[in-house]
Amino acid sequence: MALPILFFLFSFLFASALARLSPEATTATLDVSSSLQQARHILSFDPQSLEPFSQAKNQPIFFNSSSSSSVFSVPLHSRGSLHKTHHTDYKNLVLSRLERDSARVDSLTTKLLFALNGVKKSELKPVPTEIQAEALSTPIVSGTSQGSGEYFTRVGVGNPVKQYYMVLDTGSDINWIQCEPCTDCYQQSDPIFNPSGSSSYSPVTCSSRQCSSLEVSTCRSGKCLYQVSYGDGSYTVGEFVTETMSFGSSGNIKGVALGCGHDNEGLFVGAAGLLGLGGGSLSLTSQIKAKSFSYCLVDRDSSGSSTLDFNSGLPAGSVVAPLMKSGKINTFYYIGLTGFSVGGQPVKIAPGLFDMDESGEGGVIIDCGTAITRLQTQAYNALRDAFVRLTKDLPTTSGVALFDTCYDLSSKSSVKVPTVSFHFGGGKSLDLPAKNYLVPVDSTGTFCFAFAPTSSSLSIIGNVQQQGTRVSFDLANKRVGFSSHKC
Repeated sequence: MALPILFFLFSFLFASALARLSPEATTATLDVSSSLQQARHILSFDPQSLEPFSQAKNQPIFFNSSSSSSVFSVPLHSRGSLHKTHHTDYKNLVLSRLERDSARVDSLTTKLLFALNGVKKSELKPVPTEIQAEALSTPIVSGTSQGSGEYFTRVGVGNPVKQYYMVLDTGSDINWIQCEPCTDCYQQSDPIFNPSGSSSYSPVTCSSRQCSSLEVSTCRSGKCLYQVSYGDGSYTVGEFVTETMSFGSSGNIKGVALGCGHDNEGLFVGAAGLLGLGGGSLSLTSQIKAKSFSYCLVDRDSSGSSTLDFNSGLPAGSVVAPLMKSGKINTFYYIGLTGFSVGGQPVKIAPGLFDMDESGEGGVIIDCGTAITRLQTQAYNALRDAFVRLTKDLPTTSGVALFDTCYDLSSKSSVKVPTVSFHFGGGKSLDLPAKNYLVPVDSTGTFCFAFAPTSSSLSIIGNVQQQGTRVSFDLANKRVGFSSHKC
C-alpha cells in the first residue's frame, strides 16, 4: 500500500517541478467589439462637432525650480480628430494609410542610405533648376501624401501669437509652416500664417549658421531659401526664418528657426506644418536645448488627445532602454532592442541581429511618424511564426496589403491572444497591449498582425506599437523610457 502512495507523491512532485521549469504562457485580451466600434466611429466622426480649433484650450508652461529648463506640455491629437476622412469604407482608409506609411518608410531608409554613402541631397537636384526667385511662384507637382502626418500638436507662432496644429515627427529635423503669400498650399484646419502680421518674424541671412546647416538651400536678395523633400517626391520650398514659438497659454521661445513655406503641395492635410523632433541641429528639441521630451499617442482611430511634454523626465516605473546615435546621421533615435517574446517564450533570432555596425548599417530606430513596425525579414519571420504557432485556434483569412497574417474575428466579441513583448538590454521588457499588434483592417472583423518585413538593414518601431504608452526620450542620459497608462 505504501508503494503506490510513494509513487503518487513522486509523480506529483515531479509534475510540480516540471511546471516550475516551464513558464506559463502569457496572454492578452483583444477587445474585438470595441476596436470595430471605434473603426466605424472614425468614419462618421466630424471634428467640427468638437470645440472649435481656434478656441481650443492649451496646456500652460510650467517651470521646474530644480532645473534650468522649462517644463511644458502641449496637447497631442490623432490626425482623425482634426481632419475628417473622405473615406466611406474603413478598409479603404487602412489601405490609404498603409500606402502613405510605405512612402514614409522609403523616405527614412533613403535618407539613411544617402548618409551611409556620403551623398548630399543638394547633389541630387530634386527640382529641374536651382531654387531661385521664380521657383517660389511655380507650382510643384508632387506624389501622394508622404504619410507622417498622423499626430498633431497645438503650438503658437508669431507675435501676436496665433495657434496652429503641427505634425509631430521624430524622423525629421526641419520645422516649417505654410505661409502667405501662398503659391501652392494644401488644405489646413487653421488660417495660413501671415508673416506680415507678426512683429517677431525675421528672415535668416545666407551667412548664418542656420542657413549653412540646411541640406538644400540657396540665396535670394541676401535671404536664405530652403527646400525639404520627402521620399514620395513631395517637398516644401520657401524662406528660412526665425520666429517666436509658444507652448501653452503662457511663455514663449524666441528665435526658433523654421521654414516659411510658400509651395507645399500634397503634404499633411489638416496641419499647418511640421515640428521636427529629430536629433539634428535644426530640430525643435536641439534649438530649445531640451534635456528630454515625451509623448503619448492615443489610438489613431480615437478622437481623444494626450500631451507632448518637454523637460519632464521619465515617469516612475518606466521600462528603460538604451538610446543611441549613429555617427552617420544625427536625425534618428536608435534604441537598444535585443529581441522579443511571444506568449512569454523568447523568439529565437541570431545574436546581434539588431546591432548597428561601425559603418552605420543595421540598428533599430523609434519613430512616431511611421505606423507599422518594420523588422528585418529574418526577425519578422521568426516573430510571425511564433505568433502563428500559438494562435492555431483563431480562424485565419487572406492577407491584406503588407500584412500576411490575418484573422477573421467577426464572430467574436473578445479573444485571448499570446502576449507580444519587446526585449531590451539588462533584462528589461515591454509587454504590448493586444490592440497594439492585432489591428482591424475593415469594419467587419478582419484583424491583422501589425508588423511587416523589410529588406533594409534598418528596423523601425512604429506608432501602432507605441499607442497608449508614454515614450520618453531622456536625451541628457541617453535612454528612452516606456510607461503604460501615463497618458
